Amino acid sequence: MSHLENKIALITGGSRGLGRAIALAYAEAGADVAVTSRTLETCNEVVDAIRAKGRGAFAVEVDVSESESVAKMVEQTRKEFGRIDILVNSAGVGWAEKLADMSDGTFDWILKTNLYGTFYCCREALRGMIEQKSGSIINIASVAGIKGPPSLGAYAASKGGVIAMTKVLALENVRYNVRVNAIAPGYFRTDMNSAALDDPNAGPKIVGRIPMRRAANPEEIGGLAVYLASDEASFVTGEVYGISGGEMAL
Repeated sequence: MSHLENKIALITGGSRGLGRAIALAYAEAGADVAVTSRTLETCNEVVDAIRAKGRGAFAVEVDVSESESVAKMVEQTRKEFGRIDILVNSAGVGWAEKLADMSDGTFDWILKTNLYGTFYCCREALRGMIEQKSGSIINIASVAGIKGPPSLGAYAASKGGVIAMTKVLALENVRYNVRVNAIAPGYFRTDMNSAALDDPNAGPKIVGRIPMRRAANPEEIGGLAVYLASDEASFVTGEVYGISGGEMAL
């Protein structure tokens, strides 16, 4: 599969979970990949795996909640690869707590990482994409941003904002041949969800709400992420794709 041959991808949160799965899928599809995380050490395994596939890869340290850190990340990626064709905003945090009990600090932390972080990354990457008149941005949102589950209010607000921002960015940049789409995952078996899924009380309840009666494996997001980044999706922008085992249909 070489749908992304000669493409350069920048993936935040690329060291684990969905970001890692997308990074490996992109390498398999022919892309060179900048893998980013808060710490370089966590990216090394992914970088090595990508290089083993014969593709270029390097690690970039970033805190997406800080605009200066994001600007440096984008600058380093352009210096290494010359340009950015694909941006995947996968870095994110989650927290379960009722809004009435939540502190300002927790709410700010979630919004700064998930919503502001996506904004900072899009803004910096778009400057080069607009200049080169091409690009694809994929924002990792969530079913929570559509359905509003209890005890996930801050997370839902952040991901709902990502969905709205995706649509605005798509319309603002369509004239530059830059496409912006979102993927809204349901429950995947990642580090963020493993504690809840493995809990003997919460786990069966979560899975019981999913029509397919299981959580997804991270690798199951790869095909959709490759498609949205590829030229096969040339008429696709401003869309939100659920990948939830049927949960979005409820």
